[in-house]
Amino acid sequence: MKVTLISHTPDPLKVLYLAARTCYSPEPPSQMEIPSEEKIKKIIKNVYDRGHESVLEHVSFTFALEGVSRAMTHQLVRHRLASYSQQSQRYVRMKKEVVVPESIKKRGFFEEFSKEVERIFSLYERMIENGIPEEDARYILPNATTSNIVVTMNLRELIHVAGLRLCFRAQWEIRRAVALMKWEVKKINPFLSSFLVPRCVRLGYCPEKESCGLMPRRSLSP
Repeated sequence: MKVTLISHTPDPLKVLYLAARTCYSPEPPSQMEIPSEEKIKKIIKNVYDRGHESVLEHVSFTFALEGVSRAMTHQLVRHRLASYSQQSQRYVRMKKEVVVPESIKKRGFFEEFSKEVERIFSLYERMIENGIPEEDARYILPNATTSNIVVTMNLRELIHVAGLRLCFRAQWEIRRAVALMKWEVKKINPFLSSFLVPRCVRLGYCPEKESCGLMPRRSLSP
């Protein structure tokens, strides 16, 4: 798996500051003085803590995810407030490249798994060679087949995704992908990456049915 931040909003702290101040200032954004970075961070943190999250939508990040499984991307694209461009199995002839979970290796199923993958891709190739279109031959491909996808999310949605997918109970591959996305954000702005945490960290309790133990569980039902 490889995750790369290929684009982001330039000067994101300034953008967030101007967006937040516009709501309460009689001055237009073009005439606002830009304070110190410390003060900007304090204002952004205050906006975040108070739940005024629409301000965070003015900053976005675009990531390239390479060599991830179709099983993982099917989870990722369920986050609808984002833009996706994924490698097409209709027009691209798939290579015999798959993601193998560690649990399969540790439980002694790697050899059997590999043989099944070999058999499936052999049939896939034979069908294409016999005139079956890639878009139909792909029906045989496993969820483990690798894919590449470009993802754009605003900061508000990225915080939401991190809240769910950085949970220790999240599926391992998407958790790893989002952790790498956080790492990419940290490279350009450690302050903004600090908002990318499991939601239990922000809430102070675990809202799930079962807790991993990081935070105590609290029932949401009366």
